[in-house]
Amino acid sequence: MAGIPQLVVDSKCSHGEGVLWCDRRQSVLWVDIDGRRLWLHRPGDGLTRHWDLPDRPGCIGLGQDNRLLLVLASSLHEAEVDADAPGELQLHHLADIDPALPGHRSNDGRADRHGNFVFGTMNQNPGHAPTGSMYQYSAAHGLRRLPMGGIGIPNSICFSPDGRTLFWCDTPTGTILQADYDPDAALVGAPRPVVPAGTAEGSPDGSCLDAEGRIWNARWGGARVVRFDADGKVEYSVPLPVPQPSCCAIGGAALDTLYIITSPEGLDAHALAEAPTSGGLYALPLGRPLGVPESRVELPA
Repeated sequence: MAGIPQLVVDSKCSHGEGVLWCDRRQSVLWVDIDGRRLWLHRPGDGLTRHWDLPDRPGCIGLGQDNRLLLVLASSLHEAEVDADAPGELQLHHLADIDPALPGHRSNDGRADRHGNFVFGTMNQNPGHAPTGSMYQYSAAHGLRRLPMGGIGIPNSICFSPDGRTLFWCDTPTGTILQADYDPDAALVGAPRPVVPAGTAEGSPDGSCLDAEGRIWNARWGGARVVRFDADGKVEYSVPLPVPQPSCCAIGGAALDTLYIITSPEGLDAHALAEAPTSGGLYALPLGRPLGVPESRVELPA
């Protein structure tokens, strides 16, 4: 692994997030939260397109067919997503989120290894008080709240290869955690620190787990993505020419490319002038197949 990631899509997202690789589509997908868009890039032929959404998306999940799960600010939807089909997406409502909590929206999320999708909500008000929650969704069980304490900004959600360990963080605390996870009962055990606060520059944002069981974490404000070893120490650091990487995924035809989505949110005019491609999608060849196919969500028939 060497070099600096290269810009592959200058998507100019207002707040890029939630990047993942779809092996069936051979495409990268991500969302622009504040821009209310779903994006897709197919590296094989260079196709890039986006779809407008009716509300801010927090994250997305792959269905077991051609559908995506779209987790919007306060509701869950599914939609057929075909990169080659003209027209807008037709969204179908699945569930509402936190209808009694104004000022909250969905944030990070990822499919577990058992057909469920786990995501968190955050308090958008200044200070991001820890009043967010974590949820699990599937067609079999609907939307269930996970028994976890209040969270300010949920991020870094990913799962061990057997799906029995959940990783996540509350970004303001700076610590990436893990806990035992029971997907059938929607239970989560006591949290244990994996990466202590201050281990790497920046704050922990979106993560993925690679084929060797290592966490790759986008470091918001740190201008880098970091691979942590089994002891939570920095094993490899990928520098970026923009300050706010928000999420990462490993994909490509051989699962050997690191994709990183970034965000300009909150940058002042000087910072934007210094990093004008903030909000774009970056890619770095890793030199070996480190990716794990993205797990899929059980959606209604």
